Amino acid sequence: MTIATPSVRPVVPHFSSGPCAKRPGWSLNSLTDALLGRSHRSKPGRAKLKRAIDLTREVLQVPADYRIGIVPASDTGAVEMALWSLLGPRPVTLLAWESFGEGWVNDVVKELKLKDVTTLKAAYGDLPDLTKVDPGSDVVFTWNGTTSGVRIPNADWIAADRAGLTICDATSAAFAQPLEWGKLDVVTFSWQKALGGEAAHGMLILSPRAVARLESYTPPWPLPKIFRMTKGGKIIDGIFQGETINTPSMLCVEDYLDALEWAKAAGGLAGLRARADGNADVIAAWVSRAKWIDFLAGDPAIRSNTSVCLKVVDPAVAPLPPDAQAAFIKGIAAALDKEGIAYDIDAYRDAPPGLRIWCGSTVERADVEALTLWLDWAYAKAKEALAKAA
Repeated sequence: MTIATPSVRPVVPHFSSGPCAKRPGWSLNSLTDALLGRSHRSKPGRAKLKRAIDLTREVLQVPADYRIGIVPASDTGAVEMALWSLLGPRPVTLLAWESFGEGWVNDVVKELKLKDVTTLKAAYGDLPDLTKVDPGSDVVFTWNGTTSGVRIPNADWIAADRAGLTICDATSAAFAQPLEWGKLDVVTFSWQKALGGEAAHGMLILSPRAVARLESYTPPWPLPKIFRMTKGGKIIDGIFQGETINTPSMLCVEDYLDALEWAKAAGGLAGLRARADGNADVIAAWVSRAKWIDFLAGDPAIRSNTSVCLKVVDPAVAPLPPDAQAAFIKGIAAALDKEGIAYDIDAYRDAPPGLRIWCGSTVERADVEALTLWLDWAYAKAKEALAKAA
């Protein structure tokens, strides 16, 4: 199989699933208003942080009675704050169908050592049986499996009159998928995912029910200082007004503000979702034509529109041992990297061999369309090399 070298190249070759592509038109000049050399506790510093919180609420359409805080250590830090501060008084149901969900299972079972735990798992490409979730338990889950390309289709499985809390890691779903706030008590994400911000900062969003738990329950284990959200049995409200727990990068804050302002100009949440859906549709149309590749998620209803995960189904490659499959696919990714066409599109290290292409809203549709041409080109090259080796 031979194929001509495509004449059209992606303008921006950044298809990594985190950190993700910067918003269209971004440059270092976007950060000229950053508050550098000043305290984040100064009046202008607090104003910048409060602006980030307010714009987050506006773009994500977060209810007015939910609290939004900027916390340390990216999405991981935000999730850990929730797990260590809120879990314990009720049974816990853990959902896992990819590596990050597995990480939360490990933390709850092996680090917090909670005993009354039910774990519902599924293989990469599928979802666990959501109807088995006990509404009396606290539930920990990812909305979108970044390393599997599998998302929950909706929150219908979450009871409106639930007794437990829902703790949702939404880091690759926020700004691209419809988060049903009435069903969510804790939502976390990081700046470097859906809007292409810079790393190290997490967002923690708490419902009134989550705040009530914080103010009525004291965990039996010690809490590190950066996890503490209450004092004297009351929520530390300053955390949710821009008074961060530790020192944030004001350069990263400026970058996040720039991304949020762009998001508003791009049509807000509806516009961002439409851009991500359009990009994912390009991949779907290409997959239907290409034949050698398919989605890791078999059910279209649960396929991600951000971290799109693919597997090779060519009969000449699919039967190969996993190591040989992985080498074949790495060859495709390496060829595209060398050409400056696509960076960092190999599957996550714990996932099955495949490709992972970020299709979130900061990626331009024309770049995804150009990428598909080059994917076919790189596949043909890898297939020729495989035939010669045989």
